[in-house]
Amino acid sequence: MNICLAKIDDEEKIAPLIAQFRVELKQLKGITSKPKTDLAKEEFREYLEAEYPVFVAEKDNELLGYLVCRIDGSVVWAESIFVSESARRSGIASKLYQEAENIARGLGGTTVFNWVHPNNDKIINFLAKRGYNVLNLIEIRKPWENEVFTQKISVGNHKYNY
Repeated sequence: MNICLAKIDDEEKIAPLIAQFRVELKQLKGITSKPKTDLAKEEFREYLEAEYPVFVAEKDNELLGYLVCRIDGSVVWAESIFVSESARRSGIASKLYQEAENIARGLGGTTVFNWVHPNNDKIINFLAKRGYNVLNLIEIRKPWENEVFTQKISVGNHKYNY
């Protein structure tokens, strides 16, 4: 398996992965959707235009996963990380994430920052195994019109709809 920076030529191969990532994120909120490959291609082009490092895991000319990093000064954010279901639990995510950590170290940092859905147990467990266990920020907003919440989440002494 090879980990490398994505190129614009990877658009056709990475778009289905980005589209599936978006489907799985929506599932965390109880929303059923279908992969939208055209939107995924546009998202990929936007990452490249913004000069976000996009790393891909490739084996036998097939992309198995990707990681998008956003660099803000000396801070590295893992914007998204995804591994195709058939390739999960084989160390691909760890190898991809190592690239983000390498960038952070290269910029003099010691961590990569992550926005995580509170009920995304897979990524929370993945990050915990890598030593990420400090809650840094909470996003708080008013409910959207007709929004239906499925659970409450406690942070400290506070409860939030989710």
